[in-house]
Amino acid sequence: MAISLDTGVPWVMCQQSDAPDPIINTCNGFYCDQFTPNSNKKPKMWTENWSGCCFPVSNFYQFLITSRHIPNARFLSFGGTVPYRPVEDLTFAVSRFFQRGGTFQNYYMYHGGTNFDRTTGGPFIATSYDYDAPIDEYGQVRQPKWGHLRDVHKAIKLCEEALIATDPKISSLGPNLEAAVYKTGSGGCSAFLANIDTKSDATVNFNGNSYHLPAWSVSILPDCKNVVLNTAKVNSMSVIPSFMHESLNTNADSTDSIGSGWSWINEPVGISKASAFNKLGLLEQINTTADKSDYLWYSLSMNIKGDEPFLQDGSQTVLHVESLGHGLHAFINGKLAGSRTGNSDNAKVKVDIPITVVPGKNTIDLLSLTVGLQCRYVIYNRYNSVYVSSNWRHICQNYGAFFDLSGAGITGPVKLNGLSNGSSIDLSSQQWTYQVGLKGEDSGLPSGSSSEWVSQPALPKNQPLIWYKTNFDAPTGDDPVALDFMGMGKGEAWINGQSIGRYWPAYIASNSGCTDSCDYRGPYSANKCRKNCGKPSQQLYHVPRSWLKPSGNILVLLEEMGGDPTQLAFATRKMGSLCSHVSDSHPLPMDMWGLDSKTRRASNPTLSLSCPSPNQVISSIKFASFGTPLGTCGSFSHGRCSSAKAHSIVQKVCVGSTSCSIDVSTKTLGDPCKGVKKSLAVE
Repeated sequence: MAISLDTGVPWVMCQQSDAPDPIINTCNGFYCDQFTPNSNKKPKMWTENWSGCCFPVSNFYQFLITSRHIPNARFLSFGGTVPYRPVEDLTFAVSRFFQRGGTFQNYYMYHGGTNFDRTTGGPFIATSYDYDAPIDEYGQVRQPKWGHLRDVHKAIKLCEEALIATDPKISSLGPNLEAAVYKTGSGGCSAFLANIDTKSDATVNFNGNSYHLPAWSVSILPDCKNVVLNTAKVNSMSVIPSFMHESLNTNADSTDSIGSGWSWINEPVGISKASAFNKLGLLEQINTTADKSDYLWYSLSMNIKGDEPFLQDGSQTVLHVESLGHGLHAFINGKLAGSRTGNSDNAKVKVDIPITVVPGKNTIDLLSLTVGLQCRYVIYNRYNSVYVSSNWRHICQNYGAFFDLSGAGITGPVKLNGLSNGSSIDLSSQQWTYQVGLKGEDSGLPSGSSSEWVSQPALPKNQPLIWYKTNFDAPTGDDPVALDFMGMGKGEAWINGQSIGRYWPAYIASNSGCTDSCDYRGPYSANKCRKNCGKPSQQLYHVPRSWLKPSGNILVLLEEMGGDPTQLAFATRKMGSLCSHVSDSHPLPMDMWGLDSKTRRASNPTLSLSCPSPNQVISSIKFASFGTPLGTCGSFSHGRCSSAKAHSIVQKVCVGSTSCSIDVSTKTLGDPCKGVKKSLAVE
């Protein structure tokens, strides 16, 4: 059918190893250098290079294509730590792909973003879709990832004539050392030299010249002689962003607390809408709500006479609830009795809640909630056969078939256990009353329009199911804006009627799995480089400037668990520090490749810094050391060897300027330790 459309352009099928001719099968993954199309008539194409972490498909396919097993991974999830991918590894993967005959490469993602409203997949995928991409969630370049990729692209472009002329001739230069040479019919030549060892640097001889190759790196030689770039040696500067916090200006008098600018409405517990309906038994949530809301009420009334032998006045029993996910809040006679949520590994919920019933009418109201629609489980066995199942070792995908079979909500059993005579009552098949969504959702509360908002000095805090509203002025300037939700529990937020997404700062990531630094050497996996342990998975939530007016903005919160809205604060994203660390063995900056060979030979590696905005200047030098400096951007320290005059030289060249460049040489910076390889580190 596709071919019959006669579109005039080729069709591709990502991850489809048996794509029939003439459809091109392509590779997705962290590495695709070992990928081979299923026909020598098809180009080697990389349709998704996962620039950050993590990937939208199962690692089963990565296992098939590259024979590198990658541990189970997912997008940033509520309750998870924050993954990131070092640029040295990303550029290594790109260069290896073109070294071994790649023709086309596309990044997933190159620009991060935000899952506004309820658009996150699931379950438990966070609102931020920053993805550690070269351009971040706020639309600003992430350095050095963006800059180093730019340099790699330029280096590969310099090889274009040779790359498109022929297939590479690949040869071994030693254990884990490889050369690929492209030659044109007219004598042009480009080469890639790779060291795929994960630990040891190497020196190789190629075409009669000696080249140093750091571990897990590729050097690119556009003329088969001169190294224009090595993936492990980053010339691009790093930028440390910072967020400047300011109180949420709620247009209250300056002498009043922030809380005096808030109003609220309590969301009714249980059934409150005329659209509610009765049904025997327990209903699956997604098919019941049609995803019009995250919420579905399950309500049941019981009449206790008081003389039942198994349940006496004031006696305590246990409410047992089982759910496919993703969370639930249990209310007994209008009071919250207990809550439970699943997690990104297992969305299902099983909870036992002690409750007390009273003579007369007793109401059980269960609020079931979803956090992004359930993904389907795909599992694999040792023979690489794919099955769809809820058993075996599984990998969570957020694409594909069988979404209609992925359920959510309370499917039972629901029981009263621990009765005085040792018995239990199964309530699953009783007649339940159902309500799709919350009353406030249908009453226009997200837009702030209602006459029911309550404004009193005593603002309710840390209570479940409550709507908050306030007016505020936009932060001044044009820096990107976020809301810091620390102090809140879980819910959704709207600004001027537009949802910025689900928030859940109360979900704290594990304390384990993070490292102070991540060694780029060796195959990347989703669990290799993690940060933000012991902190909220997401604390800051992006607010597009285009959604804001200078004043009179309306912020509405639906707080599900309980929180304190007066702790909310704006955070504007600033560029805090610029850093760079360049050695005396770094290749020259890419822009110098166009100079004549004599000028290049007389030039030195260069450390360059540049303010992101032309309206900014470098105000101070926090650190500068030439010799053997230690650490990384933001935590540099002096090594055993350090030039005494480096700081003053850098300060003189850079302070007060929008940008500056310094030769990394003993001629410029002095020689504090002869015979030692040196580098310049500056913040």
